[in-house]
Amino acid sequence: MTEDFYKYQAQTTPHPLALEISHAEGSYIYDTSGKKHLDFVAGVSACTLGHCHPRVVSAIKNQVDKYLHVMVYGEYIQQPAVELAKLLAENLPKNLNTTYLVNSGTEAIEGALKLARRATGRTQILYANNAYHGNTMGSMSVMGFEERKNAFQPLVPDCFPITFNNEADLQKITSETAAIILETIQGSAGFIQPENDYLKKVRQRCDETGTLLILDEIQPGFGRTGKLFAFEHFGIVPDILVMGKGMGGGLPIGAFTASHNVMSLLQNNPKLGHITTFGGNPVIAAAALATLQELTETDIIQQTLEKEKLFRKLLKHPMIKEIRGRGLMLAAMLETPEIASEVILACKDRGLILFWLLFEGRALRITPPLTISNDEIAEGCNMLQNVLNRCKRQ
Repeated sequence: MTEDFYKYQAQTTPHPLALEISHAEGSYIYDTSGKKHLDFVAGVSACTLGHCHPRVVSAIKNQVDKYLHVMVYGEYIQQPAVELAKLLAENLPKNLNTTYLVNSGTEAIEGALKLARRATGRTQILYANNAYHGNTMGSMSVMGFEERKNAFQPLVPDCFPITFNNEADLQKITSETAAIILETIQGSAGFIQPENDYLKKVRQRCDETGTLLILDEIQPGFGRTGKLFAFEHFGIVPDILVMGKGMGGGLPIGAFTASHNVMSLLQNNPKLGHITTFGGNPVIAAAALATLQELTETDIIQQTLEKEKLFRKLLKHPMIKEIRGRGLMLAAMLETPEIASEVILACKDRGLILFWLLFEGRALRITPPLTISNDEIAEGCNMLQNVLNRCKRQ
């Protein structure tokens, strides 16, 4: 299997982790040798309720017995998709009431950028340095990391960077700006949170200039920061909300949400302003609906902030310079990228799954399932402490 993996499946790096998976359940992934691995990454924030959560699995199985794909998005009435969009509206501010379901977070970004240009009649898009919104061409155009973009230029024109948390840069939002797109908490940059009411000041400047505010909640959304969506921490509401990753309980999905009036602009002039074959797929929508129901009907989200406190209590070590983030979207910062890589790989060998952040090499990603138990947190933190102690002695 390993030989075929390298021979037939396209790779993203020269050295993938190449863990051969047998099965996964709860907070653990099991390899084909029978070894279990405590998962502190959750598929890069995707497995919100852990692996094979019974409610999600049951919803998938029930839907599979009814029907799979029947028609392109938006033509037929399919109960899982309708109920998912309705439940989202019931848990969002009143202007965020209409959801377009797609296949991934990056496709949702593409749809949001198109919608902003269509709604404003403007072309300019502002984005943040060190931002990451996906890897399709439009999403890369608002990626704030030039080194990763250069090989694929030219990208979408009229996209310009600002600096996150820099208030002076907000004057770059003008009457020519269609939208500013920001991650509510910058993920790949190192789990950077907005400071000094930054998002409120962005919102005010957008209101002054008629600019739409797009918030990317692909990673912090669905309870990961202690609220259903992270913008709820900061006292503002976006015009367009983008989501993905943890939305599907482990299945691929994305969505963008706006007001009914704004979203309806994709229906005409031209018709099919955004179209997708598999968006709103009933099996995936059923999984996403079950995930959202579990999050909104239990205290899992509220527990997240208590689990954050436990992580911060247990991860005190001279090699950890700080812990960034909120809820269960945490990054333990080490001194150098080389040390971080050494620790991540050593933990993998010992049965603890950590991972890197895309642009911040010093970080240890800690984004476990929201369902992780306190005992599992303690177990994993103890394993990490032991690895750090060993690295310190060397």
